[in-house]
Amino acid sequence: MSGSTSDPNVPSTTETLGAVLDEHLRWVGQWQRAVFYRNGIGGERASAPASFIAWCQAAQRDDLLQQPAVQKLATLHEQMHRQARLVLLKAQGGDLPTEAEYQGVIGRFEEFMLHLRRMERAFAAAASGLDPLTGLRTRRGMAEALEREHNRFRRAGQPFCVALCDIDKFKGINDTYGHDIGDRVLAATAAVISRGVRSFDEAFRMGGEEFLVCLKETGIDEGYAVIERLRIDLMRSPVTLPDGRVIPVTASFGLVEAAADLTVDDLVVCADRALYQAKHSGRNRVIRYGLDRPEHKPVPAKAGRG
Repeated sequence: MSGSTSDPNVPSTTETLGAVLDEHLRWVGQWQRAVFYRNGIGGERASAPASFIAWCQAAQRDDLLQQPAVQKLATLHEQMHRQARLVLLKAQGGDLPTEAEYQGVIGRFEEFMLHLRRMERAFAAAASGLDPLTGLRTRRGMAEALEREHNRFRRAGQPFCVALCDIDKFKGINDTYGHDIGDRVLAATAAVISRGVRSFDEAFRMGGEEFLVCLKETGIDEGYAVIERLRIDLMRSPVTLPDGRVIPVTASFGLVEAAADLTVDDLVVCADRALYQAKHSGRNRVIRYGLDRPEHKPVPAKAGRG
């Protein structure tokens, strides 16, 4: 989810979200005064939905309108204002709304504002390069961080390793427990990764159930020790659900050390191949690229895994 736009003169989706929040806080007060004290007059000003229309236009520029969260927000906005207009029309006829009618509008308003604030936080996190679900950095900062380490390696011979992590059988977790629980597992896995790596290492969420760890000032032997310890920590940290059910979580890892003939992209590809090998050698293990031999057929350049 991105909140940026290429034109500096056009407000971003993040900036216009703040205007939507502010205007709807003012609007709900005006609406209530109109319903109870002004016979329905003045509660639905023409400018009330204008900020949200501007936000939708910004979201369309950033190709966000098809995202389910944005569609839900638009639906809540339309429902809220439709119900609010019906109550105002009733007030104009001299009838106060019933408690159920009033609560219907206020309930929609509260739900809309809650969803809006969640989206605002998500956009802020995306703009900062942080994944809002896991708190890890995203791909936005990953390439830059790896390039920086690669430059240090070429300039000073400082070794580093790249490890790819993929949660084992994550699709089965989603299918069995639902995506909300899947998100809980992702967040828990990210927390174990954050605790397990050293303070000077960097961890990223690449997308889906896949993570990348950059192990700085580290050769392959030390890197293997760090990642193996991380794998064990994850295996020993099952996710407990509110109803008491426990979901065991394991992950497979592919590890590669920087080499003179490998670019940053090459390192990620090699780590990915080692990860594929880990998946097809039984999962829940660390495979070192170029050192641990495949147990089955050679690893193709593009391969599916689970």
